[in-house]
Amino acid sequence: MKIRPATTADSLRISELLIQSWGSHIAVAHGVAYDATTLPAIVAEEGDRIIGLLTYNLEDQELEVVTIDAPVPHLGVGTALLEAAAETAKAAGARRLWLITTNDNVDALRFYQRRGMRIVEIRPGAVDESRKLKPTIPLTGAYGIPLHDELVLELRLD
Repeated sequence: MKIRPATTADSLRISELLIQSWGSHIAVAHGVAYDATTLPAIVAEEGDRIIGLLTYNLEDQELEVVTIDAPVPHLGVGTALLEAAAETAKAAGARRLWLITTNDNVDALRFYQRRGMRIVEIRPGAVDESRKLKPTIPLTGAYGIPLHDELVLELRLD
């Protein structure tokens, strides 16, 4: 597996992966609708196949992970992408890597916390508000859990 920054040559494959994972290119969090195809990205590839993707927004000494996708679990793809994002953040002088997940995403909560991230905020009703920007966000998430809240996790880099 090779981890590298995405290039314009990856655009079509990135677009396809985002649609497969998110239903569109649009990811909504904390009241912001991102077109993930326009964000910087890190890809994991095996041979000529992209097997993982992380998109991010870097500003104000913070790297926000906007999307992270490792369609086949337990291969180390998500871990490698998150580590590469932390290195990207450090190289840019960022002091914090952070992301948002939702209250139903218990597998992600386990994954992120095992990699040193901490829950720093819970935003009740934030997903309900996000549906105004992206009406296709489902009412029920993983494990049949009603989908309502955002959880903010961070990794301090300083």
